[in-house]
Amino acid sequence: MSIRVAVAGAAGRMGRTVVRAVHGDPDLTICGALDVACLGEDAGTLAGVGVVGIAISDSASSMLEDSRADVLVDFTRASAAYQNAVAALKLGVSPVIGTTGMPAEQVVELARLSEEHGTGCFMAPNFAIGAVLMMLFARQAARYMPEVEVIEFHGEQKIDAPSGTAMRTLDFIHEGRAARTAVRPEREEFKLPGARGGDSDGVRVHSVRLPGYVAHQECLFGGLGQTLTIRHDSTDRVSFMPGVLLACKQVRGLKRLVVGLEHLLEL
Repeated sequence: MSIRVAVAGAAGRMGRTVVRAVHGDPDLTICGALDVACLGEDAGTLAGVGVVGIAISDSASSMLEDSRADVLVDFTRASAAYQNAVAALKLGVSPVIGTTGMPAEQVVELARLSEEHGTGCFMAPNFAIGAVLMMLFARQAARYMPEVEVIEFHGEQKIDAPSGTAMRTLDFIHEGRAARTAVRPEREEFKLPGARGGDSDGVRVHSVRLPGYVAHQECLFGGLGQTLTIRHDSTDRVSFMPGVLLACKQVRGLKRLVVGLEHLLEL
């Protein structure tokens, strides 16, 4: 039986890409669309796949009930994604959330609601399989090269900094270098405040926001007489779609909140 998928943020760039991907997957059916823009317009027409008979709505609860959705894919903003996920879980709909920047207490509440309603919920800071590999490789490298800095690049409209991917990568790096600490000078002089970026327990992280970027990140490791760079580039939003489609197909088998695409992959 086809899995019924609704899309939040369906009028946005990521939302339209998700609609196209779901429409093209034989195991999934696009059944609902949510956004505050382009109300009443056909989600398929906006996504460039032709008329699908799904009008964009601005009411999450009504749209989810009327569409009989199994899954809600959300690429909106953190505050909206949280409210959408709460509405979905209370209706037995499984959220697949790609929006980053959600406060920790809201993530905890989604975990509680997921278990309370026995409905799977999935979140990932990055749905690109290559990005997941980058994070895992960084964790392994940090065991042997604890001197590391992270630089992430996104388009000028991205709100949160560092990105969710960078924050997740920092978690992996700290796991890898737990038994070793990086060497830092006793005193650093900053001629310009913030010139060395943010500091996460000794790991510097830098956020770039410029037109032309989609999602890019590199982890720079330094050692005696050598450097190692682990970099991932998403040059098109379609890079996230295999992970999104995988999550749509697996989230209904979950009974709790799961964070991170690595948990759905056979790595």
